[in-house]
Amino acid sequence: MKKRGAVLGPVALMMLVVALVSALTAYGGLGRAAAAPGTAAAASSGCGKAPALASGNHTIQSSGQTRSYILRVPAGYDQNHAYRLIFGLPWLGGTANDVDSGGTDGYNWSYYGLRRLADAAGNGTIFVAPQGNNNGWANPNGQDVTFVDDMLSQFESGLCVDTGQIFSAGFSYGGAMTYALACARPNVFRAVAVYSGANLSGCSGGTQPVAYIGLHGLRDNVLPIADGRALRDTFVRNNHCTPQNPPEPAYGSLTHIVTAYSGCQDGYPVVWAAFDGAGHDPGPIDGCTCDGWHTWTSGVVWNFFSQFQSGPPSTTPSTTPSTTPSTTPSTTPSTTPSSTPPPPPGACSATYQTTNSWPGGFQGLVTVTAGSAPISGWTVRWTLASGQTLTQVWSGTLSTSGSSVSVANAAYNGALQPAATTTFGFLANGTPSTPTLTCTSP
Repeated sequence: MKKRGAVLGPVALMMLVVALVSALTAYGGLGRAAAAPGTAAAASSGCGKAPALASGNHTIQSSGQTRSYILRVPAGYDQNHAYRLIFGLPWLGGTANDVDSGGTDGYNWSYYGLRRLADAAGNGTIFVAPQGNNNGWANPNGQDVTFVDDMLSQFESGLCVDTGQIFSAGFSYGGAMTYALACARPNVFRAVAVYSGANLSGCSGGTQPVAYIGLHGLRDNVLPIADGRALRDTFVRNNHCTPQNPPEPAYGSLTHIVTAYSGCQDGYPVVWAAFDGAGHDPGPIDGCTCDGWHTWTSGVVWNFFSQFQSGPPSTTPSTTPSTTPSTTPSTTPSTTPSSTPPPPPGACSATYQTTNSWPGGFQGLVTVTAGSAPISGWTVRWTLASGQTLTQVWSGTLSTSGSSVSVANAAYNGALQPAATTTFGFLANGTPSTPTLTCTSP
């Protein structure tokens, strides 16, 4: 995955791009609005018809140019089912093929890992990877926004699309363009994910709410994390969230913290994911300065997007840092039944849920709750089921002995006030099960 960083070019090149955006002129919105939060699926005009588009490479005329994109239509496409649509935008020097193919990580990293998780969920998603001009998104005079408009018009007439379920995810320059789409097309995009972005492609409009998740590294030496915070704060304001300085991991901790803002307008959450370790990269891994397809970012973004259903979405944001801000209730029963008495003073309790699964693996989330007195640290223990192995843990310190597992708090999340909660997450091989957890505090 390091090839993503290698193609980005120096900071000076980014500064030239910044100069371009000052010349951008205003541009208008699409001629239709997306379905409002809580409404039924808004079926496009292509529903009920034989599909006019198939998976593969396509070209389209836009602003007097021949532009191209790669389309992924779900296997077993049903013309009477309105599908979610996700744009995956490449970085500076990256191509549509890089996003679609997943590069050296193949299918596992296709569309930043979202395609794999969508397939595992089995609910069907249309993916599209547009090609930027000169492998970038300068968006002169709104040209690239118009390109997206033209693609959407083609998709909605040629396929059955849920127009209330349109999303964009992009890294670096692709993140900048995703931010520009959120600004310019708030009635089109239900939510966006900006990986390590900056204001490079403009922000025409930029006053309406859009559900927003931003992910950025403390060590980013191409687009500093301050750039990502500025983009985030646009939608903290637009979504009427309560302003705050969300916690970020300490430099050198090689961890990440995900925070959901409180007080946001119903249906328009804002989430901030800051990490230490990998620099300018969408696939950081806790515990090292490396990257890989088994990064935590894929699950966090997928859970953020998939919370928005055609029916009423769950929109009550958590104020507790979370590694997976999913609002989809788990079907895995809690290991602490509601009839269990509260933990005694100084003690803690822990509950588990499976947040994602796929053939041969799964992702878990553990919530730790303090008792009726403050605690200064915690350790959660359980026994792995047959065939299970842990491959990654974040927001905690892992120790194993055979099938026995213990996860102690990280440096930043051990101290909890009475009844306060924190979380840690993990990736595992095997089939998910419901472990019996114990929590102790020194």
